[in-house]
Amino acid sequence: MLMPHPAVLRTLVDEYEATKASGSAEDDTRAQDLAYTLCVSTGTREVDRALEVARGWLAAATTADDTTTRRSADDGPRVYA
Repeated sequence: MLMPHPAVLRTLVDEYEATKASGSAEDDTRAQDLAYTLCVSTGTREVDRALEVARGWLAAATTADDTTTRRSADDGPRVYA
């Protein structure tokens, strides 16, 4: 399965949560669209599960970025011939 880019996934989650919090009818329609997109993006059928999966992927992506950054800094300068 293809995985969405973490930045795109973060935007979807943040926007979904913001529209759900507002409670307006217009935002409810937008929230439904975002819920559908989250479900498709995560391969799930329920928005609560989609959010859970998305948050897990985002946490994993953040951890991977931190590990890569630390490893690169610890390795010292790279010399290319």
